[in-house]
Amino acid sequence: MSDAELVLRSRRVITPEGTRAAAVAVAGGTITAVQPYDAEVPAGALVQDVGDDVLLPGLVDTHVHVNDPGRTEWEGFWTATRAAAAGGITTLIDMPLNSIPPTTTVGHLRVKQRVAAGKAHVDVGFWGGALPDNVKDLRPLHDAGVFGFKAFLAPSGVDEFPHLDQERLGRSMAEIAGFGGLLVVHAEDPHHLAAAPQQGGPRYADFLASRPRAAEDTAVAHLIAQARHLDARVHVLHLSSGDALPLIAEARAEGVRITAETCPHYLTLTAEEVPDGAAEFKCCPPIREAANQDLLWQALADGTIDCVVTDHSPSTADLKTGDFATSWGGISGLQLSLSAVWTGARRRGHGLEDVVRWMSARTARLVGLDTHKGAIEAGRDADLVVFAPDETFTVDPAALQHRNRVTAYAGRTLHGVVRSTWLRGERIVKEGEFTEPKGRLLGRDD
Repeated sequence: MSDAELVLRSRRVITPEGTRAAAVAVAGGTITAVQPYDAEVPAGALVQDVGDDVLLPGLVDTHVHVNDPGRTEWEGFWTATRAAAAGGITTLIDMPLNSIPPTTTVGHLRVKQRVAAGKAHVDVGFWGGALPDNVKDLRPLHDAGVFGFKAFLAPSGVDEFPHLDQERLGRSMAEIAGFGGLLVVHAEDPHHLAAAPQQGGPRYADFLASRPRAAEDTAVAHLIAQARHLDARVHVLHLSSGDALPLIAEARAEGVRITAETCPHYLTLTAEEVPDGAAEFKCCPPIREAANQDLLWQALADGTIDCVVTDHSPSTADLKTGDFATSWGGISGLQLSLSAVWTGARRRGHGLEDVVRWMSARTARLVGLDTHKGAIEAGRDADLVVFAPDETFTVDPAALQHRNRVTAYAGRTLHGVVRSTWLRGERIVKEGEFTEPKGRLLGRDD
């Protein structure tokens, strides 16, 4: 600890070896040592003792729609990253669509980076997009540092980001596999969606019937088949169907390089409790029934689902109409994701070590940031969260930092309060007070 500039002490520090009392030494923005709680502190080091509050590694959220530029009235880098910091997220990876232009060429990536520079309160990286006509752009985007490529197998909801049919999926996947990249996929089958009843209106039951589990299951099966054939690395985004889990588990056992994520809203909200007309609950795939939710939790426990991410997908309030067919589909969850997942996890007997594994360690590994992010150990960035797991709060939309304060969690009581968030050893938020932006723009090799 001889070179420490900062030492954070806690009776409960979550490390890769388990939870223990420790003193975390920081120098130059990096964790230099994790020592016993009462280890001697060098003269001149700043000491912060957080007592019984838990010290977590900063969360890594690999599925965020910032929408900036082009739809900045929906969300922007300044507001999205403030919400992330307030929720204990210190790194986010921005999805390539809902902004204009989408991140589908190197030129479009540079636009995104210029807009984000100076506005990011947390570290920000970028996904590229795989479209029917941009196979030629995939390798240049990879070389420019995107963390992988997002594709839709059904219409995305925005015209500038068309989906891939099976033939074009194979072309894009082959190209990405050729340079060792990662393809992340919104897996719903368009034929099943087209065949499902499309009644529209305010009834949530009708909306749920319009996005059946079979649409996810079939799309996942097709994705597995292509990945097996091409020996490609693929990742299933925002999985909501418990019926697809055996397909993923079997494929992985056979050696297919497939991972999967789910989201806080699938783990903590159920179809049975969604009021008719309450479009703040609309997302695609949809929030499903409680029995299905049980399967998702089981899959997290056994490792079939690797990680939990927000899929933060905001819009202006006027696009959340009372008609589920026409309302924008997306849940805004950056600030509340840690508390929401912890609330559900503790109810089911999971510990904070599990939550850290799902929301920090494995997400960092997914995008190759696990040499710097995702754990409290020497050599990692000093991205840290002081968390009070036993305190509760009631969600007040007015207290949220994302641009449009629409939330499916309004009025809910959640466990776990983020006291402060630290980025590379600098405290960036404490009890609602923010510093100026200190986030960096990340590339895949950073």
